[in-house]
Amino acid sequence: MSLTASLLHLPPLHSLKLSSSSSSTTTTHFLHGSTPLTLLSKPSSSPTNPPPPTFLPPIRAMRSLQGRVVCATSDKTVAVEVVRLAPHPKYKRRVRKKKKYQAHDPDNQFKVGDFVQLEKSRPISKTKTFLAVPIPARNSRKKDTDGEPSQELGIPLESQQDQA
Repeated sequence: MSLTASLLHLPPLHSLKLSSSSSSTTTTHFLHGSTPLTLLSKPSSSPTNPPPPTFLPPIRAMRSLQGRVVCATSDKTVAVEVVRLAPHPKYKRRVRKKKKYQAHDPDNQFKVGDFVQLEKSRPISKTKTFLAVPIPARNSRKKDTDGEPSQELGIPLESQQDQA
């Protein structure tokens, strides 16, 4: 056996049948003069290869949004308008972009004008993938029910100084 045949683990040459001039076929492991893939040895992996990178979990953007209810006529559904600021493509000034989302309101507790937070959930219908959660109203100022002016600084007013 020759050295190259033993390295490649090939059958000896005398076991190969040569094709005759007419219709006889070969019974070798070779097809069109190529070596079968099972007989080839795989190259050894070198230890200089870096380990594969560890994959980070996917970034979940837009999991919750805040907006104002603009329509509450449907049963268990509210339409919420979300306003965001985005730069104008040409003028680079920040402009308001509005988009309406359908949100699930299982108790029909929201009315038009309420501020809600939209939480991402499983698809409830074709257009509803958010769940409406109540949040306190923005820009709401607490008014005194007593009718007296509030003393935020703790300094008495002139009208109160005369009485004392």
